[in-house]
This record gives sequence, structure tokens and C-alpha cells, in this order.
Amino acid sequence: MNAPFSHPRLGRAASTFLAGKHQLFIGGRWVDAKSGKTFDTFDPGSGRVVARVAEGDVADIDAAVAAARAAFEGGAWSRMSGSERAKLMWKLAELIEQHRDELAELESVNNGKPLANIRNSDLVMSAEVLRYTAGWATKVTGETINLSQPGNFHAYTLREPVGVVGQIIPWNAPLMMAAWKLAPALATGCTVVLKPAEQTPLTALRLGQLIQEAGFPDGVVNIVTGFGETAGAALAAHADVDKVAFTGSGEVGRLIIKAAAGNLKKVSLELGGKSPVIVFPDADLDIAVPGAARAIFNNSGQVCAAGSRLYAHKRVFDRLIEGVAQEAGKLRIGHGLNPETQMGPLVSQEQLDRVSGYVAQGRSDGAKIITGGARIGSEGYFMAPTILTETQPSMSVVREEIFGPVLCAMSFDDDDLDRIASEANRTVYGLAASIWTRDLSTAHKMARRLKAGSVGVNMHGTLDPAMPFGGYKQSGWGREKGREVLDLYTEVKSVVMAL
Repeated sequence: MNAPFSHPRLGRAASTFLAGKHQLFIGGRWVDAKSGKTFDTFDPGSGRVVARVAEGDVADIDAAVAAARAAFEGGAWSRMSGSERAKLMWKLAELIEQHRDELAELESVNNGKPLANIRNSDLVMSAEVLRYTAGWATKVTGETINLSQPGNFHAYTLREPVGVVGQIIPWNAPLMMAAWKLAPALATGCTVVLKPAEQTPLTALRLGQLIQEAGFPDGVVNIVTGFGETAGAALAAHADVDKVAFTGSGEVGRLIIKAAAGNLKKVSLELGGKSPVIVFPDADLDIAVPGAARAIFNNSGQVCAAGSRLYAHKRVFDRLIEGVAQEAGKLRIGHGLNPETQMGPLVSQEQLDRVSGYVAQGRSDGAKIITGGARIGSEGYFMAPTILTETQPSMSVVREEIFGPVLCAMSFDDDDLDRIASEANRTVYGLAASIWTRDLSTAHKMARRLKAGSVGVNMHGTLDPAMPFGGYKQSGWGREKGREVLDLYTEVKSVVMAL
């Protein structure tokens, strides 16, 4: 048993789970890591150890892949219809909702995110993406094709599950990212080895228990906690894995690609971003000001699509910056389990050091700090919401993904949409963007000019499961959610018959 972690707002169910033994989920059984090793996981709001978790490595990945392969090639899962898979996915969504308070508390204590954000966004979207994608389970179909060559033929295609999938998820929204990844794999009939981030393994393990309770056959979903350089690397390189899906940094994404080259497995990547928020002079500032603030300060800026580069017309620049600074000052910052908290800590000391380092470098390069710029308190990993002005495109704070509550603000003074878009597109990333204007023509023209996978108009995107999500350029390969995600988890087989 783990030493008990206590917090006055932690409920009995979450406390009981934290005090339990946190093992690997392989082949429908909870097992220790073969090495016997464990590692500590922490509460970002206090820096205290929350639980001790099994440290899986190469041998455990081998066992999990073997279990996934056995479930895919034979047994109940391989014979199950799409409608039966959909029913299991709906059951899992129901269980997530039934245990929402416990899951929210576990997510908050392991990730730092405020309870309200988790309950109103992460948990809702976790259940909804399972339900939405379950609807596709009965619609994974091929098509009949008319051939041009002489003769009589019956030609058609089949769309079949790709096989065993390795899924490596990030720490910024652990439960929701697990649901995003699992949903299309399960709907299409694949089997999974899931590797959660070492910083935030707890809700993935609780989800494993709910997967068991929902009635999924053994081996369909396997969960191996551990470190990226051991368990994650072994999963990406494994010769019996048919596809790997990864969400995280571009640096690790490149390592995934290299590891996957051994057996040329399919790869999908959802990587970083440096997303522009473009505010035109006719924008409704009553909407744009809180919208721009939410775009960067939500989840303490630890969002791949965060609106971290603000471009505003000079006519509204000063009012916009003043308004966003006021929004930052009103944020109630504290432990995620406090129901009043609106912004929690960063996930780790490492992340706090990274964000602080970028701010210091920006100041050194000549950026002006309008608000924030420093750590808050000495307990936990809290960073003040920060706005930088007088930034230049050459600065690291403008070019590189910070992954923290740091907004770089710049102005423009013309209406040349091509030039404005060119400046917004001056980045190696292309994940998201937002346009703030009352002019419908400007909105449509800019949406076409921006090189980003998602563009919001008078909003900074949506988490709705029907909308595909992914990026241009170095923001990744492939699209998650929507109909498009089915392409990542299926193979197309062509069949032709001479009549």
C-alpha cells in the first residue's frame, strides 16, 4: 500500500484509489512490473508524493503487446460486430460519468488542473468522444468501384482495423487524451497498448479499472506506466506493433518516427503549436479580451493549441492588452482541488523551470513584462499569468513553444491580409489560430490564408468530437476526432473479381 496522501477536499473514493496498489494492466490482469520497480508521482499543487506506480519497461511492453496481439487475432474481440463494440464504448462513457467526481479529483491532484475545468470540459469531452466515435463503429465500410478496363468485373474495397496500436499520451489532459486515442482504436476493432505520461499515470489506471467493469475482453486495452525513454521507446520500436499514435513535443515526435522505422509501422503525431490570435480593429473587444485570455491562460497555458502569439491592430492594441492583463489579474490561482480555483499550477518543477527560463530569456532579449513573469509562492509549481510586449519574431519566446501561461503580444497597423497572414504563418508550427472580427469577408479570407489545422472565428477553437484536430507543418501528422480519425486506424483492401 502507498503512504496515504491527504487533502481536505479529496473524497473517499479518490483517497481509497490513491492508497491502493498501482500496477500494470496487461491481458485483463493487474500485475507488478517484471523488474519490481516503482516510481513516485506528484501533486503539482504541493510538490508532495501522491502515489507510487509500477515502472514498466521493455519486458512489460513485450507482454502487453503479446496480449494485444492475442486479443486482435483471436477471441471475442476479433468476432465482435461494430454494434457490439459501440455498446461497450457507451458503457465506458457511462462509467466515466458515474465516477466523475472521483476522476476529477484524481486528475486534479495528479495534473494540477482546476476541478471546474475537469468537470466541465475534460470529463464531458472524454465521455462524448467515446459516444460520438462509437457511432462510427457500424459505419467502417468500403465502396463498390466501377472499373474502366475492358471486361466484366465486380470490384470493391474493404476497410479493416490496422491491428495492434501503441498509444503514448501526454500529461496536460491525461484522461481526455486517453479517451481521444482509445475511441477510434476501439471503434475500428484495433487493440491497444496505452502508455500514459510518467507525470500523470493515475487516471489512465483508474480508466483501466472502468474498462474492465464495462466488459471489454481481456487484452483489448493494456496499460503500461513507466518512462518515455524506456517503456515509450520500446512501444514505438516494437516489431509487433502495427501503428503508434503519439501526442507530445516535436522533439519526442521525431524520436517516435525513428523508432517506428524498424518495421515501417503507421505513425500519427499531434505535436506542438505556437498559435496566433489575430484581432482586427473592428473586433468586439467584449468578446476578444476574455477570449484571448482564455486562449493562453486555460490549463496554465499547457495546451498545444494555446493562443500564445497575439497580433492586434494598433487601434485596439493598448485596450486589448490592458483588458487581457485585467483578466489575468482576476484569475483565482491555487490548488486544483479548491473549487474556487480558476488556474492551477504547472505540472512539475521541470516545467516551471522551463517556463521561467523562457520568460527570463525574453526579458534579456528586450521584451517588456506587462504582468506576471514570476513564480507564485514556494509550494507547488505555480507561475503567474504573463504578458510580454515589445517582442520580435526573432526572439525565442515568439518562435518556440513555451507551454505555459505566457502571451507574446505584437501589433500591426495595416489591412493587408496577405501580409498579416504571412506574419502569423511565420512559424514551424501550424496547429491552430483564431481570428477576431465582425467582418465576415475578412474572417473567410483569413481562414483560407492561415496555415493551421484549426481556425476559430471569434473563438479559439472547440473540443467537439465531430471536429477533426491536427496540424500543418511540424504540428504533426494526421487528424484526431471526426470522421477523419478512422483513416489513422484502418487499412484499405482492394478486391476485384472477374465475372
